[in-house]
Amino acid sequence: MPNIDSHNPGSFCWFELGTTDQAAAKQFYSALFDWTSEDFPMGPGGTYTMFNLNGRYVGACYTLNPAQQSEGVPPHWNLYVSVENADSTAQRAGELGAKLYMPPFDVMEFGRMTIMADPTGAVISIWQPKQHSGTGITGVDGTVCWADLSTTDVDKAKNFYSSLFGWSIKAGEHDASGYLHIFNKGAGIGGIPPAEYRKAGVPPHWLAYYFVSDCAATVSKAGELGARIYMDSHTIPNVGTMAIIADPQGAVFALFQPLAAAA
Repeated sequence: MPNIDSHNPGSFCWFELGTTDQAAAKQFYSALFDWTSEDFPMGPGGTYTMFNLNGRYVGACYTLNPAQQSEGVPPHWNLYVSVENADSTAQRAGELGAKLYMPPFDVMEFGRMTIMADPTGAVISIWQPKQHSGTGITGVDGTVCWADLSTTDVDKAKNFYSSLFGWSIKAGEHDASGYLHIFNKGAGIGGIPPAEYRKAGVPPHWLAYYFVSDCAATVSKAGELGARIYMDSHTIPNVGTMAIIADPQGAVFALFQPLAAAA
């Protein structure tokens, strides 16, 4: 299994669940992906849960505070992009039209970060690593393998992210679907579906895909654990099988079984 000790700038490096029921979320993901968890103090009375897989960190979760819940912030997975300098990246993001929810700040000795909404409204975070570089494992069940940006303005999003992170965003060879692939330093990390594929009324957002070796079985297990199935296992020719689900608290994520993982 490939272990990760550092992340290239511009790559997705951390995945964090904001939820309304932290204890229930821990139970769900532990049962679904075989994650274990460690709890750490976080501010006044709060707890930050770090998820582990085979002794390596894969993500975290925390409880949305009362103000967030009263403002209607739904349970969600937040994606972090690794950067060399959080302050200069945040400044550049603002110049490019992003909305910064707060100035960059230190997370103790672990790193420096901020949260923002891109010019189309999709929320994303940046992370300048110090003692914590991010996820430590990839390529096995229960690890993020891809991320899609659902947006109302593909061109505006493309210009923003390519300018901010240096991503190359382009259509795949022999692909007339309109789906754009995101490359960071030559590595495929995600994509942008055509705007017409979006469900009406759903705000722009990032969607994390978790690698699984049996998508249908994982969907079935998730349903038994109380998940809501938005899109059941669906095979994309020459690509793999995917599904979109929400955990029992409502946080949406996707599953992906590549062709190479087919039984």
